[in-house]
Amino acid sequence: MNIHEYQAKEILKKKGIPVAAGKIAFTPEQAVACYRDISSGRCVVKAQVHSGARGKAGGIILCNSAEKVKKAASKLLDSRLVTQQTGPQGLLVNKVYVEEAGEIGREFYLAFVVDRSTERVVVVASREGGTEIEELASTRPDSIIRLPIDPAIGMQSFHARAIAFALGIKGNLLKPTIKTLLGCYDILVSYDAHLVEINPFAEIRGSRLIALDAKINFDDNALFKNTEVNEMRDKSQEDARETKASDQDLSYVGLDGNIGCMINGAGLAMATMDMIKHVGGNPANFLDIGGGASPDRVTRAFELVLADHNVKALLVNIYAGINRCDWIAEGIIQAFRTLDIKVPLVVRLSGTNVDVGRKMLKDSQLNIESADTLAEAATMAVQAVAAAGEVGHSRTPNQAE
Repeated sequence: MNIHEYQAKEILKKKGIPVAAGKIAFTPEQAVACYRDISSGRCVVKAQVHSGARGKAGGIILCNSAEKVKKAASKLLDSRLVTQQTGPQGLLVNKVYVEEAGEIGREFYLAFVVDRSTERVVVVASREGGTEIEELASTRPDSIIRLPIDPAIGMQSFHARAIAFALGIKGNLLKPTIKTLLGCYDILVSYDAHLVEINPFAEIRGSRLIALDAKINFDDNALFKNTEVNEMRDKSQEDARETKASDQDLSYVGLDGNIGCMINGAGLAMATMDMIKHVGGNPANFLDIGGGASPDRVTRAFELVLADHNVKALLVNIYAGINRCDWIAEGIIQAFRTLDIKVPLVVRLSGTNVDVGRKMLKDSQLNIESADTLAEAATMAVQAVAAAGEVGHSRTPNQAE
């Protein structure tokens, strides 16, 4: 789960990490009031969306008067900000963050990430922070500092000093830098975060370092024990289909293809999508209905997949272990009749009660194609899309919302 910049900064402040004075606004008039409260002259008006690269997309505007703040907020609010991370549909801006602007000297990059390959938290840092950090990582990887942290001891002061020295930070800036690094590690561990990023960690007027921008991503599976984080969720920034799936306890990720998928098991779902691509098709989604799929749950899953109007065929691939093929078949028949499915439907069942399930589908006399193997099922789905004249697909903005 992602949160907004202003929310991330509230968490940073709780750990004693310095940030610039700022306030959130939902209207241009509120933005002006925020400016008068926090700024002695210059400020920045920042679009609050779940995306990086906002500056390059015009989502961060420097202002030096109340009139310019109002104009900037009016421009951003209720617009859709399109960045290199959002895709062409962009994200709706329904709030802006008005923040005090200072004179920036050096800029650094700090991030704490979970490296699954080493099973360690890794500190990633650079002397060159700002908007070009991604390009820097690819063109000059040797300029990126990486330090893995042993989970048995956690991050210690000597780790933080090593990072600070590598960044060239010394003197009166050393102590606050160490505090910031230790605080970020504490946030990542205590809040079950995947990522804690400060970019840039900037020197202001040569006398202090502050977090000018912040990003924190959380592990969805740990939200049940992090009520504070759960309350920060902004569903307006999420794919409407994924939000609906989450509310129904379904694992769904929207893609840009035209073959809807309904699978049980994440590994089988990945294999199914790979097979669809292998035979020339494009999956429209990842959907894992889980091991205990009742007929009603299957119907809800169908409804979710069909909410994407780009879906031109459906592929159901179920291996029943804990589940039973006759339950799945009952759900498919129920969904077919309840939702009045108009697109071709290909079903591959295997496992417990497979013969009973296949017989139920056949006896239903509904327009459902059965397949024995995954390769056969994927081929049939791709052929069904081709027969409908849908050889490819490009999603149009907002089409799935």
